[in-house]
Amino acid sequence: MRVLVAPDKFKGSLTAAEVASAVAQGLADVHPALAVQCLPVADGGDGTVDAAVAAGFRRVRVPARGPTGWPLTACYAVRGDTAVVELAEASGLHRLPGAPSPLDATSAGTGDVIAAALAAGCRRIVLGVGGSACTDGGAGMLAVLGARLLDGAGRELPPGGAALARLAALDLSDLDPRLSEVDIELASDVDNPLYGLNGAAFVYGPQKGATPDDVELLDEALRHWASFAGPGYADRPGAGAAGGVGFAAMAVLGARMRPGIALLLDLLGFDDALAGVSLVVTGEGSLDRQTLSGKAPAGVARAAADKGIPCAAVAGRSQLSAEELAGAGIAAAFALTDLEPDPARCMADAAPLLRRLAHRVAVDLL
Repeated sequence: MRVLVAPDKFKGSLTAAEVASAVAQGLADVHPALAVQCLPVADGGDGTVDAAVAAGFRRVRVPARGPTGWPLTACYAVRGDTAVVELAEASGLHRLPGAPSPLDATSAGTGDVIAAALAAGCRRIVLGVGGSACTDGGAGMLAVLGARLLDGAGRELPPGGAALARLAALDLSDLDPRLSEVDIELASDVDNPLYGLNGAAFVYGPQKGATPDDVELLDEALRHWASFAGPGYADRPGAGAAGGVGFAAMAVLGARMRPGIALLLDLLGFDDALAGVSLVVTGEGSLDRQTLSGKAPAGVARAAADKGIPCAAVAGRSQLSAEELAGAGIAAAFALTDLEPDPARCMADAAPLLRRLAHRVAVDLL
């Protein structure tokens, strides 16, 4: 019997690879002869590069700018001429040096990483657009790649979403010519438009430290930005991903949007890994209603179901009913809170608790 362990991260506690390792150890404790393969997954957010590396891609470190412009080292993953770029690596909330900076946080660092991948000869870029600190409509990314954003006096705009309200001209004549030869795919589970009540500023701005006044300002700035960069793309599903990076990538770079987990599973060779498997174990930190909206466990379970393979899930906590789990293709869920009711302890001791939890999976399902 073969088991495939394909979880996402437990955010704030364990990486996807650490989750997979703990589950594999727990299954082996009960069934020492069991064949277990680990394939950590991601849906385009934090951990996307790590998942690619675990699947055989090579990690590449490059200099980049953080959300407030400070220099840092970011990573992308490469195999052949395909690069996996994780926006959160350079432009993520966890990259902020201190307090949030909702009005002037920039996606420039993501442009730095894309430029490095282009220079390395990559001709396919998979861009995971989750976990951003910025609401700049992707303007910072485009500026690094050669776009010029000018105010009424012909001066370059400063970084950040708020400055877009002063945009008077967008010059794309110096955009990196290599971009026309590259296939860019966006991996995202976000279907929000660029602006409006369901847009990037109103829905995600508060998570990035934006006050109600900031949200109004950013939304108007994004609306103004769209009138220059591609008004026909502002309402497309995913335009609001990563503070509008999705919009810029589609409108200016010609990127195609795909559900993040579906794209990543294809990239990681998930279908091939399912050959001969009798059970798939997936998971994430919290199984909840967001899981049902295209998060990694739901995507893994759906792919397993397509092959007629049952899927179980492990989690820090589960807030889904048996009916909701079954509807997502998850046969059973096992939560750390079943073993330890204190959430703080669950996070602090996640690995050993997860190994114990895998004993229950082995006993109940194998």
